[in-house]
Amino acid sequence: MGKLPDRTIGAAFGASTTQQQREAQRLERERERLEKERIERAGQNQLAELTEEQREEINEATATTQFGLFDLDKDKRIDYHELKVAMKALGFDLPKSEILSILQTHGVPSNPPSSTNTHTAAPHPTRLLLPLAQFQNIMSQRILARDPREEILRAFELFDEGGKGKIDLQDLRRVARELGEGLEEEELAAMIEEFDMDGDGAINREEFVGICLQ
Repeated sequence: MGKLPDRTIGAAFGASTTQQQREAQRLERERERLEKERIERAGQNQLAELTEEQREEINEATATTQFGLFDLDKDKRIDYHELKVAMKALGFDLPKSEILSILQTHGVPSNPPSSTNTHTAAPHPTRLLLPLAQFQNIMSQRILARDPREEILRAFELFDEGGKGKIDLQDLRRVARELGEGLEEEELAAMIEEFDMDGDGAINREEFVGICLQ
């Protein structure tokens, strides 16, 4: 039998290498798929641990399955800028480095590389997109880990118009009107009087925290 030409050996070796690369890519995609499924299952458990109010809070940011105003192109995925806005709306004003870290860990490429392209560089985190399920999982984790006192202080700020550091009768009147509660002036004044420990005619932060933690 004659000796195979060098180019024949080279072609056979190249075909074998390409096949190995494709198999490695297939295994990596399968690993990523299984990992995402694991994260989604864990996220579903965490969603179940949230209160109805906390789930509604996430739903308001995601607007059911379309990410609402944040998912501008309605593809159930959001980019770096949309993620930053959505998280801020939920009370998490993260620095750029943390947002990029989230995308690097949980994001997917906006244009997945072709299986025939074995030399595609990993996309920069700002070019990755975060799917809806991953967003819900991440926010569930963060909300469950949030300090109850921080939650209470966030609520206090909604009452405290103008950042005065206290809730007065005018604040209560405004919130009651916004919520559609038909409370009489005497009832609102009685609420202030009941919880006003220092007698200044208003409820400060510590008094408000004490009310909520009772």
